[in-house]
Amino acid sequence: MRFLSLSLILALSFLISCSEKQQAKQYQFASKTTMANQVIPELLPRNPKIGSPAEQEKVYMTYHKLKSEISRNPSNYRKRIQLAQLFMLEARATGEHGHYYPASLTILNGILMENPPKDVVFGVKSLKASVMLSLHEFKEARELAKEAIEINGYNALIYGSLVDAEVELGNYETAVAMADKMMSIRPDIRSYSRVSYLREIHGDMEGAIDAMKLAVKAGYPGYEETAWAGLILGQLLEAQGQLDRAEEVFKGILAERENYPFAIEALARIARKKGDMKKAERLLKDACAIIPEVSFYENLAKLYLETGRIEEAKKLNEEILEMLADDEAKGHKMGMEYSRVYLELFNDHKKALEYAWTEYEYRPQNKDANQLLAAIYLKMEDYKQAEKHLKVALATGSTNAELKAMEALVLHEKGQENAAKKLFKKYFNQDPYQDHIFLSEAKNMIGA
Repeated sequence: MRFLSLSLILALSFLISCSEKQQAKQYQFASKTTMANQVIPELLPRNPKIGSPAEQEKVYMTYHKLKSEISRNPSNYRKRIQLAQLFMLEARATGEHGHYYPASLTILNGILMENPPKDVVFGVKSLKASVMLSLHEFKEARELAKEAIEINGYNALIYGSLVDAEVELGNYETAVAMADKMMSIRPDIRSYSRVSYLREIHGDMEGAIDAMKLAVKAGYPGYEETAWAGLILGQLLEAQGQLDRAEEVFKGILAERENYPFAIEALARIARKKGDMKKAERLLKDACAIIPEVSFYENLAKLYLETGRIEEAKKLNEEILEMLADDEAKGHKMGMEYSRVYLELFNDHKKALEYAWTEYEYRPQNKDANQLLAAIYLKMEDYKQAEKHLKVALATGSTNAELKAMEALVLHEKGQENAAKKLFKKYFNQDPYQDHIFLSEAKNMIGA
């Protein structure tokens, strides 16, 4: 999953387009008690390494200005929506999802309870759809997006949320149609990014790279959303075995946005693939020190296992479970994440299967949910079930390295050895640096 829900947030100020004078007239009958009786959620202190000093100061000043204005005039919906936007921006920038997602929902749900005007409902539901996507509540996000479109069907951003929701629910044809609609209204960093992802899902890697280049070009240098688009571009190049080009992209991100933790983690991954474990460990620890992103800790635990540091890996694994539990307690669905951790770090197939099934039952046509189940069943040597879910995961034409390796292993198990070897060799030659739990088995199959 790599939808750009933050992109929706960055531009949502466009959604509430009334002038201050019009708003004052329009909202004069709004309840002045609901927000006044609520405690406005706090802004958490940022790690000094996150963003420039000027950016941090702007966030701090914006928060306190909005808080003051809302306290004076709780009926000002525009300021309340802006505060919810700010919390979502901070969730992305700081990794403090457990605080900021509930904070944003507190504000948005409070507005909806006050029976606001339609244009406000549109803005609130658009932003709430983005929050629900971030929490992995894809069905609710889809319904919110559809309700928003009924109010305003000519805004590109809300179609982006619908693209994301349909992708995560496995409705890929609908997602493509919504992306086309989005592009026809406003071709920009958000729409190009979604086109790129859909091309990647359907196996068009060159097309995905081209679209993501357009997304990066359409962004503002130094902005977080531009850095994220650059990160995905680098990952696409990396998936094609182009490590040097990917590394160049990741370094370019850091030149524009210093200490961007996802780019630092990406450089750690490149170093690891090139065999420089000390550099990879240093960079991973640097990324972990900036934001509490669980995937950074997972990759560090894998590095510990690869270098024979079992006790350090065990200790870190327990921290990872605590991080997942904390996110889950704050309303974040973490089934896929739990399943991957139990599969790849604990080698606990029973637990991995339990969590994977919760995801599959929620979205049975999703490629990733089926790929995960196929991976678990393959590790359990239940080839019949593995093939069943693999068929669904392969239906889009994806060329994901793990997916193609599993396909080759299933073919080999069925006695189609030549076809299996030919298939894996094709994708191994394309990316000899691919990294997944079936790599050793697949390489042994071809004698590599």
